[in-house]
Amino acid sequence: MASRGGPRAAGTDGSDFQHRERVASHYQMSVTLKSEIKKLIYTHVVIWLLLLAQMIVGHLKLLPHDQVAMPYQWEYPYLLSILPSFLGLLSFPRNNISYLVLSMISTGLFSMAPLIYGAMEMFPMAQQLYRHGKAYRFIFGFSAVSVMYLVVVVAAQVHGWQLYYSKKLLDSWFTSTQEKKKK
Repeated sequence: MASRGGPRAAGTDGSDFQHRERVASHYQMSVTLKSEIKKLIYTHVVIWLLLLAQMIVGHLKLLPHDQVAMPYQWEYPYLLSILPSFLGLLSFPRNNISYLVLSMISTGLFSMAPLIYGAMEMFPMAQQLYRHGKAYRFIFGFSAVSVMYLVVVVAAQVHGWQLYYSKKLLDSWFTSTQEKKKK
C-alpha cells in the first residue's frame, strides 16, 4: 500500500481495493429514503401553508367572501399535521427510531384522519355541484369543493407515500441495528 503522496506498492495502481469501498445496501437505502421523505415533507409544508393562508384570508376577510370561502371544518385539525413532519425531520440526523414511529402514528392521526373526514364532509356539496351544477362557496372563481377535493387527493397521496417510505426506512434502520447486534 502507498501513502497518499508517496510511492505505490509494486504491481498495483490502487484500483484493486475498490470492492472494499462499497457502502452497505441498507445505508444506501437509508440515505435515499431520507431524501424522498424530505421532498414529501417539503411538499406537505407547501400544502399546509396554502391551507393556512386560505384560513387566514377567510377569517380576517382580507378578500371578498365570493373570492375566498370560509374554511371547511376538516381544515382546522389538519393544521396539526405539521407536527408529524417535524418529528420525521428530527428522526433523521441520528436515525432515531422512536421519533420516526411517532411521526408515522401521528401522520395517521393528524394528517390522514382529517383528510378522510374532509372527503366525507364535502361529499354532499360535491354531489350537489355535480348533479345540479350549484356551488355556494368559491375560491378565486372555482368551486371551493372542487378545489378542496383536489387538495385532499394530493395531500392524501403525499402522506400515503410518506408513510410508505417511512416504513421502508424503519425496516432499513432495523436491518442495520440487527447487523450491529450480531457483531
